[in-house]
This record gives sequence, C-alpha cells and structure tokens, in this order.
Amino acid sequence: MWSKNVNEIVSTHGYSLNQVIVWKYPSMQKIATLTGHSLRVLYLAMSPDGQSVVTGAGDETLRFWNIFPGPRSRTGFRIGPSLLSPSGTDIR
Repeated sequence: MWSKNVNEIVSTHGYSLNQVIVWKYPSMQKIATLTGHSLRVLYLAMSPDGQSVVTGAGDETLRFWNIFPGPRSRTGFRIGPSLLSPSGTDIR
C-alpha cells in the first residue's frame, strides 16, 4: 500500500514471520519491521487521513499502526496527529 503523504510503501508478509514492513521508495530501503500478529497477515487498509494502517490476521486480531506522517499544509508544516491515534505516537 502506498503512503498518501510520503514516498513510502507498506507490505505485509505471511508465514513464518507474520510481519508488516515499511519501505522507502524508490530505494526500497527497509524503514521499519512491525510485528504483533501470531498468524499470517491477511488484510491491510489505510485511514482516510493517510497516517494509520490497520492489519487483520489469521489470529483474529486487528492491529492499528500509526505509520506515516500527516499531510503538509500549504505552508509546508505537517497537519495534526492521526485520526486513529490522537496521542500522536508513531513508529519513528
């Protein structure tokens, strides 16, 4: 899944690691490896603001990840925390 706000991609991986990986594009450098599911990740969706991703796995859990920075305003500053994680904590 492509980020709406930065040049990054999120991919999910199945057995045996059941992980979510964030990649920098176009270098395809790994930025983060997210773990938390005990079975294969089956679903991936992005929040409307483009900051958070939710994954669903065979272990019948949903995980919410605050991965991407917010969009930039016309003045170049990032706009507020994610709608799904108002505390503003993220993976970086």
